[in-house]
Amino acid sequence: MIRSETEYHEAVERLKAEAGRLKQQQTKLQEMGLGRDEIKRAMDPIRSFHEQLKEEVASYERLKRGEFDEVRNFDGLGRLLIALRIAQGLSQRDLAARLGVHESQVSRDERNEYHALTLERAGRILEALNVELESVVKSIGKRRASEIIGTITV
Repeated sequence: MIRSETEYHEAVERLKAEAGRLKQQQTKLQEMGLGRDEIKRAMDPIRSFHEQLKEEVASYERLKRGEFDEVRNFDGLGRLLIALRIAQGLSQRDLAARLGVHESQVSRDERNEYHALTLERAGRILEALNVELESVVKSIGKRRASEIIGTITV
């Protein structure tokens, strides 16, 4: 997951460079006389990495536009907190200042996607982001008593 403008710009540059390398590699394999299937097998891992990087860039761009994934039962809450910071155009340093912690703490937390985040701490982060999280409890049957679905108000 791309978490900063610097990482985003580096990823965009890597994508451009990789696109050129993909073409060069395919040309080289063709010049070696390899068949279509052999070239495909050789190129698939490189293309896979390229497509993954493209998706990460596209995902960051969606976050900057404020497009988030839904959170169910708090799964993905850490990623949502990161997404909210990015959507607001805040750096990790900006959020750290609002929270009164060192930037390295925010960086570490985001790198771990806020693993083991307490609700109290999540509340402080949401407050620092000027975001209100509303929960809706829905019954989904006898086996599972309820499910919490969060909605975000910015």
